[in-house]
Amino acid sequence: MTEKSPLQVLFDTLPQTGCVEWIGLRPARDEAMVAVTRVHATPDNGLEGDRYQNRRGGSGKRQVTLIQQEHLATIAALAHQPTVTAAMLRRNVVVSGINLLALKGKTFRIGETLLEYTGPCDPCSKMEALLGPGGYNAMRGHGGITARVLREGSMAIGDAVNSVEREK
Repeated sequence: MTEKSPLQVLFDTLPQTGCVEWIGLRPARDEAMVAVTRVHATPDNGLEGDRYQNRRGGSGKRQVTLIQQEHLATIAALAHQPTVTAAMLRRNVVVSGINLLALKGKTFRIGETLLEYTGPCDPCSKMEALLGPGGYNAMRGHGGITARVLREGSMAIGDAVNSVEREK
């Protein structure tokens, strides 16, 4: 067995537990987000009631989008807006208390659901219309992450968000 580098040890050390603060689903393209208190997720279909549910071949790497609550104030400040809401940013799950980028290369649990990090959730051009000129750049580096559902389950507001050992 190879010894881990000091940097890898730092990457692997993630004792923080996050908390789900908000959940939203978008029924169809260009429709408003619908806030819910609980949602069911499945590996092949993603989040029940979301527009990415039941996409051909599963909904791939973007089954669930997550953003940190702590970044909402930063995005608002950079976009020169008094506030920014989770629904405006079109992410499914808002969490607090854990750095989502620290989940890169990891599996994690939200409630009963097991997920895996699949990449950053970069902003799209719609942020210019929603947040005003510069909205796209205000979100760069703060857009959150995307994830794939590995094990079916429900997640709800107040559920813990934890990194877990990758199952073999």
